[in-house]
Amino acid sequence: MAVELFNDGKHIVHAFYDLVDDSPGGAVQCNQFLVVDHGHGALIDPGGNMTYTGLLMDMQKYFSSKDLDYILASHPDPDIIASVNKWFVASQCKVMISSLWTRFVPHFTTGKDVSHRILGIPDQGTVIRLGECRLLALPAHFMHAEGNFQFYDPIAKILFSGDLGTSLVPHEQAAVPVTDFHSHVRYMDGFHKRYIVTRKICRFWANMVRQLDIEQIVPQHGARFVGRQAVAHFIDWVESMDCGVDLMTQSSYQIPT
Repeated sequence: MAVELFNDGKHIVHAFYDLVDDSPGGAVQCNQFLVVDHGHGALIDPGGNMTYTGLLMDMQKYFSSKDLDYILASHPDPDIIASVNKWFVASQCKVMISSLWTRFVPHFTTGKDVSHRILGIPDQGTVIRLGECRLLALPAHFMHAEGNFQFYDPIAKILFSGDLGTSLVPHEQAAVPVTDFHSHVRYMDGFHKRYIVTRKICRFWANMVRQLDIEQIVPQHGARFVGRQAVAHFIDWVESMDCGVDLMTQSSYQIPT
């Protein structure tokens, strides 16, 4: 079931939180996003085969899949774009992903030449025209993939932050905005320490996104941050976080016994 994040009648943003079986022994919970502007649509991180049918059926209520312009992929993990071949069949969409990963995308397809439908995003990011909107692909390299992007919607004032902001919670909790940031940190802490490479890039990221007008930060796993106070708390937390190689020592690299 879709959760409406923004709707002014011409520009619509929906999130899907419950398309994955995240029961014990199931898959990790993940979110999918649909952005529609003046009859043009993009899916952000549509997921794998597990999410495809539910997402296809649910989005038809708001937007026809055959009119899909883009799949915007933050990085190439299976929970991001493993279903890409099915979307290629269902629509004429193109995939936008880091230039580092364009030649990896065909591994999710049937082997036919799909290179004309895969667009590489340069390291510095780009502007993406969707209807009358201009989405931004923002550099988020090493958060956690080597070539990684976040997507900013200037009309909805939403930053789709990919794996940054991930909280490991069930989908019922993921669909509800964070209300107590400090209590929520325990659901994010372990993931970020392991999956985000270094505090150095966290500082660079914070300096970049503080220049944007953001009312929501919406990660690909877990709950979203709504309101300028919650957004500011999150950016401050990321900026001050030791993670990844900052925490590694020689004890992390020993021959197993």
